[in-house]
Amino acid sequence: MFRSLRSACVALALLVPAAAMAQSAQKPTAQKPNILYIVADDLGWADVGFHGSEISTPTIDQLANEGAALDQFYVQPMCTPTRAALLTGRYPMRYGLQSFVILPEQTYGIPLDEKLLPQLLKEAGYDTAIIGKWHLGHADRKLWPSQRGFDYQYGGLIGEIDYNTHKIQGVTDWYRNEKKVDEPGYVTTLLGKDAVRYIQAHDTARPMFMYLAFTAPHTPFQAPKEYVDRFKSIGDPNRRTYAAMVNAMDDQIKAVLAALQKKGMRENTLIVFHSDNGGTRSATFAGQIHTEGKLPASNAPFRDGKGSLYEGGTRAVALANWPGHIKAGKVDQPLHVVDMLPTLVARAGASTAGTKPLDGSDVWQTISTGAPSPRKEIVYNIEMFRGAVRQGDWKLFWRTTLPSQVELYNIAKDPGETKNLAAENQPIVAELQKRIDDLAKEMKPSLFFQATFKSYLGRNAPAPAFPNDDAFFTQGD
Repeated sequence: MFRSLRSACVALALLVPAAAMAQSAQKPTAQKPNILYIVADDLGWADVGFHGSEISTPTIDQLANEGAALDQFYVQPMCTPTRAALLTGRYPMRYGLQSFVILPEQTYGIPLDEKLLPQLLKEAGYDTAIIGKWHLGHADRKLWPSQRGFDYQYGGLIGEIDYNTHKIQGVTDWYRNEKKVDEPGYVTTLLGKDAVRYIQAHDTARPMFMYLAFTAPHTPFQAPKEYVDRFKSIGDPNRRTYAAMVNAMDDQIKAVLAALQKKGMRENTLIVFHSDNGGTRSATFAGQIHTEGKLPASNAPFRDGKGSLYEGGTRAVALANWPGHIKAGKVDQPLHVVDMLPTLVARAGASTAGTKPLDGSDVWQTISTGAPSPRKEIVYNIEMFRGAVRQGDWKLFWRTTLPSQVELYNIAKDPGETKNLAAENQPIVAELQKRIDDLAKEMKPSLFFQATFKSYLGRNAPAPAFPNDDAFFTQGD
């Protein structure tokens, strides 16, 4: 009997760990997702196929149709502020980047006391890479991507370069791991190919965060002939080239997705795509490289474009895609680019420790299931001469420079902002003006205007303010 009992105990002892192992196999530990974050530059709302454009964007369309098309995704009205908002989870007015962009001759950047998204993800075990445009500080190495949490860097540091020469004002702005690179090639193609190479070499034992920041379709309007020839039916030459630039970007995204699939990473990769602001409709914001002819971007049905606080400047083409995790369909809920840091950090199992108070919140349920957004307010921007804020369906635009201008719109009923309802809704106007004024009291002075005034009062430095490369790279870290 004792022998039988002992045999039974041994059998039970063997079965228990086997059962535990089987149970463990059935419920594997959650794997951190790879994150591919793609930002287009000055892409018009109406200039993708899934918004009805004649421009062919089959890869972007597929990502939107199989994922969440984010119909109310708000960004800042210009490049530098949007990228800063993304990487900090905070409104740019908090740290002086609310106005315009960093020009080649300017020496400021995103303040060093702001802790950025790649730093948070790196602390959580991610390999971090930026491939493409930085535009958050270039005159001091302390402001460069590798000092701000990126393990790998490739692309330009300033905002605008020639697509073929990679130069601005005669100076090359093209770097790999912060060392200048002189290589031929069309910028969009080079960025896509480098992203593919990075994925091919990636160690899948670690999760990947890739910030793929295309310069397309920002000015100057340049594209390879093979792409321009695809749009012979478009009469306007700038629109034809612009379409070619968008299509070339779509092709490179396709190549990146194929690389993820081949590497076995696609199913566990969360992809976000959006523009940094609306398409350019005003020559004031068309860039420093001179552009002839009509500006080609379309933000229809929204008003105005880049640089403006109207919907056309701030409501961006956007989508999110993660197979098996994001429900396919339109998400018509208000979201803001500052929400992306806390949302991504939560998915990565990372921590926001060390960041300053965030303006964004975790909006994963809205993105993944279409649930109502926790965001009840959109702060379009707060500057010393203007501000705009939306609460619920009501949006107030307030230009404070003389002659001052106050406009109130019901965005749900009038997304094109055609009917100013301020006169008949004074209590709402007063409430939203107070909100803008209160936010303005929290605002840091604009680093752009400080730098601009300094350059005119003192030494004017028209050339790009890069450090001297030879001396610079011998100084070490």
